[in-house]
Amino acid sequence: MKLLNLCLFPFFLIFLVPVVAPAQGSGKTVLLSSLDLSNMKQSNGRPRIYGASDKTPMTIAGKTFTNGVGTRIKSALWIDLAGKAERFRASVGIDDDTGHIVFYTKHNFKVIGDGRKLWESGPMDFHDPARNIDLDIRGIRTLVLTVQNAGDLGSYVQTDWAEARFVVNGADPVTIAAPVDEAVILTPAPAASPRINGPQIYGCRPGSPFLFRIPATGNRPIHFSATGLPAGLKLDNATGIITGKVLKRGDYTVLIKAQNTSGTDGRLFRISCGDKLALTPPMGWNDWYTHFGNITDQKMRQAADLMQRNGMADVGYQYINVDDCWMNAESTGDKGRVGPLRNAAGDIQPNSYFPDMKGMTDYIHERGLKAGIYSSPGPTTCGGYGASAGHEAQDARQFANWGFDFLKYDWCSYGEVVGRGPYTSAQMQKPFRDMGKYLREQKRDMLFNLCQYGMDSVWKWGAEAGQSWRTGADLGLDIDIFYDVAIKNAMDYGSWSKPGGWNDPDYLQIGFLSNAPCKLSPTEQYSFMSLWCLLASPLFYSGDMAKLDDFTLNILTNPEVIAVNQDPLGKSARVIDVDSVHETLVMVKEMEDGSKAVGLCNQGLFPAVVKYKWTGGKASAVRDLWRQKDLGVFENEFSVTVPARGVVLVRVSQAKTKKKS
Repeated sequence: MKLLNLCLFPFFLIFLVPVVAPAQGSGKTVLLSSLDLSNMKQSNGRPRIYGASDKTPMTIAGKTFTNGVGTRIKSALWIDLAGKAERFRASVGIDDDTGHIVFYTKHNFKVIGDGRKLWESGPMDFHDPARNIDLDIRGIRTLVLTVQNAGDLGSYVQTDWAEARFVVNGADPVTIAAPVDEAVILTPAPAASPRINGPQIYGCRPGSPFLFRIPATGNRPIHFSATGLPAGLKLDNATGIITGKVLKRGDYTVLIKAQNTSGTDGRLFRISCGDKLALTPPMGWNDWYTHFGNITDQKMRQAADLMQRNGMADVGYQYINVDDCWMNAESTGDKGRVGPLRNAAGDIQPNSYFPDMKGMTDYIHERGLKAGIYSSPGPTTCGGYGASAGHEAQDARQFANWGFDFLKYDWCSYGEVVGRGPYTSAQMQKPFRDMGKYLREQKRDMLFNLCQYGMDSVWKWGAEAGQSWRTGADLGLDIDIFYDVAIKNAMDYGSWSKPGGWNDPDYLQIGFLSNAPCKLSPTEQYSFMSLWCLLASPLFYSGDMAKLDDFTLNILTNPEVIAVNQDPLGKSARVIDVDSVHETLVMVKEMEDGSKAVGLCNQGLFPAVVKYKWTGGKASAVRDLWRQKDLGVFENEFSVTVPARGVVLVRVSQAKTKKKS
């Protein structure tokens, strides 16, 4: 089945008369600024032309250039050279006009010819001198000029291809549209017979309310049973929801079964009652990148209903989390969100769109799902709403009394409490350690997400305060950087990921976001999910639940892909076999059963062959997880052509030997 691609970048038309500069060397010179730039893809706006049509000088680190093209990252321009060009020359860097931008990051310029990286600037910062390009491009048919982040923060920075020009013999270069892939559904539909999915291990604390909905696909009705449940728990056989309280510490092995008219499935499920929660990465939905400041009680309840009906709950998604803007603000454009921040008793006040917080969490819990809430250790949240400064213990009690199971705690205005930085390690850790302590004092299990953007190497101490921590800045809606962020997480922080403590690079942003389709290609959307599963990252979808189509649900609900994320061993993938020329690499995640989940990754803009090699001379069986298809038995290595910006996700296991007759 194929669907229309909903993730196309907008194109901005610029009609220019080609300009041919005086000849240099053996050929004529054609300026990049003279080409039709309507095919240039960039994060926002349109390319800026310097020269004949714009007398404003282009400056890089104080040096002036009279001609060139300015673009905003991420950007890419495909050019058909037809093998007739001899050289490409330019000076590249970040435009001095960037000085007024508050947030910016380093950038990386690349020139790619026929799928092979010909030149790379390396990370360039604001005020770095321009770096010069002088490339022999004889015989190259397709050239791509691209600028990407060299960090994990998106921006609106202008980057310059100054004095960019081609020396050609023959026809002038012509810009062309970037290749577009189709939104193909790779995963087969669930079978009619039951299949139990989700985590194989679950952590709780003694005496806390227990809530777990057994994730299972298959035709309903399904009859559930459980043998070996610890005292204090009971199972609703019709819904598969386990409730109650585990009173005694210990590890309990439960045999869960699911049966319908088409068959039966069984699985061992471990309940670990102790001090550690989130033994596998939490999964759920957060409203932020869809609703922003427009979230309501009604939309939260709707998300719970949809998660129950659309198959997400059947593969392990559990949490329905509200982000910022549920509280009152002293002033904001929406009068329904304005009011006193706290009542006379000091209790934080929801705004008028949330008339019954306890009723909302009860509604979510009735569906076997959990509810999450948001606050900040500062006086206000990022959106300017009431937050927890000075009321931390009181708010922890309030959140627990309302019935919430998760807290996201966002640094935001905490600088108003501790003053302007630079901050000491103790200052950066204190608000999160304090809130973590107050949450542990409550008589319910509440996961704690430390949203402080990777400060003070939070991955080294975050597990002492909570169960997950943001490793960097928000992806924002500039989600093109997801690939770079994933690799950085694997290489720099992956070893700190473990059961009970998870690196969090931000939410899954595919499908429909806010008021528009996401900007990622279908291949990139598959890659996004593949990489987050390899990282053992929390899986929180933040797209519009009401606008989920079959393609997006196919990506979100593949149980074999999710099993990589939920593996009880809890390891993040490591990066091996990096090929910087072709922009490929391999990510390998060790699994509890001895197999390996392997991502064959291609960051480049052209298809590339990627190999995974193993030692020991043993034959290994390889399974394509997206297609849920066995690919065969291979000796020593497996190779595959990976599409541009793609990830081929496989599971590699020791091949079974045939018994002698």
